[in-house]
Amino acid sequence: MIARRRLFGLAVALPALVAAALAPSSSVRAGDGLEPFAPLLVELPGWKASRLGGMAMQDGGSRIVVVQRGYARGEVHVSVQLLAGPPAQSRLASGGAGMKTEASHGPVSTATIDGFKVTRTFQPSDKSGTIIVALGPAAALSLAFKGLGEDEALTTAKSFDWKAMRAAVK
Repeated sequence: MIARRRLFGLAVALPALVAAALAPSSSVRAGDGLEPFAPLLVELPGWKASRLGGMAMQDGGSRIVVVQRGYARGEVHVSVQLLAGPPAQSRLASGGAGMKTEASHGPVSTATIDGFKVTRTFQPSDKSGTIIVALGPAAALSLAFKGLGEDEALTTAKSFDWKAMRAAVK
């Protein structure tokens, strides 16, 4: 009786073990950590940069990248994120090229800059806003800022290599 139970248990468990061994790994592949993205979120002259944070993973055919870094210069703060997969798609969902709208948080404008679709918001009262650069259909650079003028924020966003970012998150 005990031998039959063991045999039955082995017959049930063996196919599951074989399937698990043959299935592609759903965790981050070796070398898919944040290290490949670290050089893209560069040190900005005159700014104090925080440590790189976020996550990068691949599950089947889906890739998710959220890499972030903060920058400070006195009372001025900038938060930069490099996004790929669903997080980027949600950020890119609004805004068509050449579009200007008004939202509760201020005006929203979208234009093509250096071949990239760029969506910007700006609140003059506290000099805050966001810049979202579409690096592809499912990849974006997001820069949120406080204490910067609109033109200086765009200049800061251009300090990052958009083309290298697009290649890294493909």
